[in-house]
Amino acid sequence: MYSYEKVSSQEAVQLIEHVVNEVKKINKQIAVAVSGPEGELIAFLRMDEASPAASLIAHNKAYTAARDRKDTKLMGEFMLNNDRPPAFWGDKGITGFGGGVTIRQSNKVIGGIGVSGLSEDEDERIAYTAIKAVFG
Repeated sequence: MYSYEKVSSQEAVQLIEHVVNEVKKINKQIAVAVSGPEGELIAFLRMDEASPAASLIAHNKAYTAARDRKDTKLMGEFMLNNDRPPAFWGDKGITGFGGGVTIRQSNKVIGGIGVSGLSEDEDERIAYTAIKAVFG
């Protein structure tokens, strides 16, 4: 039997709560998604007045960070530097927009978080802030 560690549903809710609290400080609205290491969605929230497009983008960011074991900002840089557009992967969920971050414990990817609705750098900063608050 094979078993693996992943973000729990309780931890996913905590991550989302930290993201929302951080975004409220700057009076903005976002969408946030948390996935397990296989990219499957565990929890999601789109704040009131957040762009509907942010929903899909947040999910794709969490998915990409988890499945490819790489923050989406780094994935986007790889795509640009190596002439590898998202379609190269044959997976419509792969994105290179910054703001998707791997969640790791003991050097193992246990999930991904995607924040969308602000600048890519701000999305990423908020994702890291939430991970630090929940996982240390």
